[in-house]
Amino acid sequence: MIKAIAIDDEPLALEVIETYCSQLKNISLERTFTNLDNAKRYINKFDIDVIFLDIEMPKTNGIDFYNNLNKSIKVIFTTAHSKYAVEGFRVNAVDYLLKPISLNHFKEAVGRISRTIHLESKSIKENTHLNIRANYKLYNIDLKSIEYIEAMDDYVKIHIENESPVVARSTMKNVINKLPDSQFIRIHKSYIVPINKIKTVQSQTINLMGIEIPIGNAYKKNLENHF
Repeated sequence: MIKAIAIDDEPLALEVIETYCSQLKNISLERTFTNLDNAKRYINKFDIDVIFLDIEMPKTNGIDFYNNLNKSIKVIFTTAHSKYAVEGFRVNAVDYLLKPISLNHFKEAVGRISRTIHLESKSIKENTHLNIRANYKLYNIDLKSIEYIEAMDDYVKIHIENESPVVARSTMKNVINKLPDSQFIRIHKSYIVPINKIKTVQSQTINLMGIEIPIGNAYKKNLENHF
């Protein structure tokens, strides 16, 4: 069952989402909010899978609100203006619903969420793939093909053997949480590396298949403990 909340400053818009959720068996709308501060307190306290989030909120833009959350939660943006679509997908929104929201479009969005959660859950359990959304797609990256992962401001760059890198809007913390501890280690605030590809470890750097990567002081102990 997908656990969701909805945030919108218009009560009628929340009623629509409540009605649609009540007609679907695979989603539970836990709470609705018209106030972002109240919503944030709930998010920090409880585990949820997805937020239905209006972009045009009072005081704070919904996209800015989502970017400042401390948790990694999937989002479906809702808005009356299609001009926000591209910006919404830049933050890896699973979907974007244009108001007035139709039941069919709502069902499609929930279906997308369900498939994404299932795929991520399966990959974590099997420790075979990393699922991440980028470039308007959901990538299913074989863990064995990852050379290293690099932080780039608000993005991560996943370097892949014999393929172009995948650049996704995410944090290093979110990525490392999706990776098995037995196969990957964070050695720097800007680098995550596959353990089996580390060739040598020196005082300040590691050699990774011919590539030198720095070791951050805050991560040295973790690296030493592992080896």
